[in-house]
Amino acid sequence: MKQLISISALALAALAAGCTTTSPDVISRNDAQRMSNVLDATVLSTRPVIVDGTQSGIGGVAGGVVGGIAGGSVGGRRESVAVGVIGAVVGSVIGNVAERAATREDAVEILLQLRSGERRAVVQAKANDSFQPGDAVILVTTGSKVRVIPAPPITAAPGRVPG
Repeated sequence: MKQLISISALALAALAAGCTTTSPDVISRNDAQRMSNVLDATVLSTRPVIVDGTQSGIGGVAGGVVGGIAGGSVGGRRESVAVGVIGAVVGSVIGNVAERAATREDAVEILLQLRSGERRAVVQAKANDSFQPGDAVILVTTGSKVRVIPAPPITAAPGRVPG
């Protein structure tokens, strides 16, 4: 029983490690201390969307291991093999569904107009900021990832008089 509990804990840890987010408030370790491109834009519209969960296989494998061990501990020698196989299959299905549900997230699609007149759309997880049509924002591009954040107020450079 202790073995089953420790394997279940390991499976849950593996599942949690596979979780990702599209939140603009979460920056990947690989993106830290890297130069990013910044573009000014205006929000045209927003709409709620859902980012579908991932199915990396981690949940299925973890569920299969737990289900196989749990099923293998049932009955005699012949029964434990059969029930272990069934437990592994059922555990894999449940683990896959759990991984997909755990990595699904509410998001927002933001339609933007750049100063050049080009239009872009960005999907990102809902964050602390909410955007309304007409809001000034900036697009921060690091590598292949883009995030939309409110534009900071424009101020004069130190020692210069606006004019």
